[in-house]
Amino acid sequence: QVQLVESGGGLVQPGGSLRLSCAASGFTFFSRSSMSWYRQAPGKERELVAGSGGGSTNYADGVKGRFSISRDNAKKTVYLQMNSLKAEDTAVYYCNGRRWGESLAYWGQGTQVTVSS
Repeated sequence: QVQLVESGGGLVQPGGSLRLSCAASGFTFFSRSSMSWYRQAPGKERELVAGSGGGSTNYADGVKGRFSISRDNAKKTVYLQMNSLKAEDTAVYYCNGRRWGESLAYWGQGTQVTVSS
């Protein structure tokens, strides 16, 4: 059974940091899987924040230099380190995973990140 479980969200002041985690299960070849973080703010469409796969990473323009995606393949976990947070980073953050050799993408339940003073 495939499952993605996010954690680490919360309330943080502008300029602060948070690290999100996404634990994957049912990913036999996790190291070869494509893992991404998306976010959705109220009234807006879900957008890609950062992705990791094939030995490379990619980031949305608005988070470059502030966010970093990483993964621990032994733990089947992907992380999103978020620094210098801004109010506009407030959103529900979702983990997205695509198993190696498959086109179907799986989603986690989301974790709320609120940046406010």
